[in-house]
Amino acid sequence: MPQAAAWNVPQSAQPRLEDYRYDLERALQSIVGLHTIAPQDAFTAATLGTERAGNGVLIDNGLVLTIGYLITEAETVWIHLHDGRVLPGHALAFDQETGLGLVQALSRVNDIAPLPLGISADAKTGNKIVLGGAGGRTRSVAGTVAARQEFAGYWEYVLDDAIFTFPSHPNWGGTGLLNAAGELIGIGSLQLERAREGKNENLNMVVPIDLLKPILSDLTKFGRVDKSVRPWLGLYSTEIEDKVVVVGLAGKGPAARAEIKTGDIVVAVKGDKVATLSAFYRKVWALGHAGVEVPLTLYRDGVTFDVRVNSSDRAKYLKQPKLH
Repeated sequence: MPQAAAWNVPQSAQPRLEDYRYDLERALQSIVGLHTIAPQDAFTAATLGTERAGNGVLIDNGLVLTIGYLITEAETVWIHLHDGRVLPGHALAFDQETGLGLVQALSRVNDIAPLPLGISADAKTGNKIVLGGAGGRTRSVAGTVAARQEFAGYWEYVLDDAIFTFPSHPNWGGTGLLNAAGELIGIGSLQLERAREGKNENLNMVVPIDLLKPILSDLTKFGRVDKSVRPWLGLYSTEIEDKVVVVGLAGKGPAARAEIKTGDIVVAVKGDKVATLSAFYRKVWALGHAGVEVPLTLYRDGVTFDVRVNSSDRAKYLKQPKLH
């Protein structure tokens, strides 16, 4: 049975009990560790690895909310509780649009109170927060909301109003963002770097909890949101000098089949020019549902040309968890 690694957040960054009006230690007991294993032939094995570790938050009896990349295609899931118990779990659901995932504990967790969900829309720049990790106060970070703004990820992902926190949590994946009332207002996703006053500093990007509320019922019932799926191209891209540049391709994905190559510049979607990741993705999604043909204008080696990509549903490429 896997054991959680030993480490601590620097003491200067740890939250102090006297700084909070709620029972911080009890709230942090609801944050668990996750250890997952995906098969070697999983579609995401090359990018995410087969063995993954992070955090999750108990939001209902036995229901753990986490960041989806920890559990995508996972066949084995272990849940590490604050008191040292390790329980088996099941990768219950994953939502592509928000990036959130759910794990169902396969043993009872009646003695740990779930964290109540707060209102992430109320989180403003400068608000004091705790980014909680599994293991309690010594593995949690006291900080502030550094920014609220759009986030576009290279993997065809956009959040309209992501939460950015400072300082960064060293084991950010699936951490629980707590507001001043001890309510859960977000799930940790990434670490990013920004320049400030001549120095570089690390931030965490957090998925707002308000995105979960309208889809939670579908996720628990169906394992995904019961609606039409966005078109997926299977390419990774970045912004370089106001240009959208392809930096990678998903193996055997739609873009690879259309012979798009790393280094190609995306000039336009159906004739509409794009200069940012978010504009690129939104124009693709506006064309229709998964399966729609996506006309792209590309630039490669001095030549501008058109290509048509038959989009797909990314979930069709993923191994689905076995039911327990």
